[in-house]
Amino acid sequence: MSDREAPLGPCERDDLLHPWIGPGTPYRSAVLAVSGGPDSTALMGCAALLDAAIPLLVATVDHGLRQSSRAEAEGVADLAARFGLPHRILSWTGPKPAARLQAAARAERYRLLAALADEAGADLVLTAHTRDDQAETVLMRLCAGSGPAGLAGMAPARLLHGPGPVRVTLGRPFLDVPKARLVTTCEAHGWPFVRDPSNADPRFGRARLRRLLPLLAEEGLSAERLARLAGRLRRDEAALAQAAAAAFHDLQRTDPAGEGRLVLDGPGLAALPEAVALRVAGLGLEAIGGHGPALRLERLERVLLGEVLPALRAGAACRRTVAGLLLTARGGRLVLEPEPPRRRPPAA
Repeated sequence: MSDREAPLGPCERDDLLHPWIGPGTPYRSAVLAVSGGPDSTALMGCAALLDAAIPLLVATVDHGLRQSSRAEAEGVADLAARFGLPHRILSWTGPKPAARLQAAARAERYRLLAALADEAGADLVLTAHTRDDQAETVLMRLCAGSGPAGLAGMAPARLLHGPGPVRVTLGRPFLDVPKARLVTTCEAHGWPFVRDPSNADPRFGRARLRRLLPLLAEEGLSAERLARLAGRLRRDEAALAQAAAAAFHDLQRTDPAGEGRLVLDGPGLAALPEAVALRVAGLGLEAIGGHGPALRLERLERVLLGEVLPALRAGAACRRTVAGLLLTARGGRLVLEPEPPRRRPPAA
């Protein structure tokens, strides 16, 4: 039987959702992120069939990027009412960026969901990301030059940072489920869903990669194998992150210059395996304000592995910058600090 022919059965639904919203769940209330597509519609329908042990609130984000988006959100509201679930429409208002539109929409979606969870007193947000989404994410990050942390893909659960003090978990119960099974689940139950045309729009990188997946699968690089790769890398990355955190704690040294800088023991850093040393340096740079796309892995690898660590091993001095941050190896120490402002030439 193919994935296309196999909707989720009652036992599978229970196994997937019980840890999140069933009896014994550690969460007190959940927001279900439902766009109206087959994946999230299946999430809502399966949650309704489960007879959840905690209150559920369905949320649809209307990005306002298509004329039909409001009607689709209202369609989700109608279906949620049939399931007996409360529903909210969250609107992305204001100007939309011309570049990186999908990334901006994704960031706004999570911001709105986190804000709603805070307002509703929920500590869990569930999305319906699938194995196919995971495979596309791995391919996108591979194309972007990501390292193991990026190629680990989406985590089954992570913290969702919101406006309030409540720790909100973002959960993905369907991350190991093929999208085709959720489509047939909706069809088997008669749950109506819509298809977002942007998912096939070649202007967007994810849509272009989506078209390549069947060709890659013919060569053996299936969505299942890409998702399995992500799981393996996530396991390995967790071990490396734990080792790096311990080393970062042990290698920090007192800085007589005060705040704003961070000092690491140079020989200790240079003695670490390079994969761990790279993460320790990254933790140090993050601690003094380095983050975001400017702090690219390729640049940090080139500077730290190619120049700074060799200098520390040789007892030589080295001074390099990464994303506006200064790394100075000297006297058996590595000093991390913001790059000083450049001096402007005197006016003529």
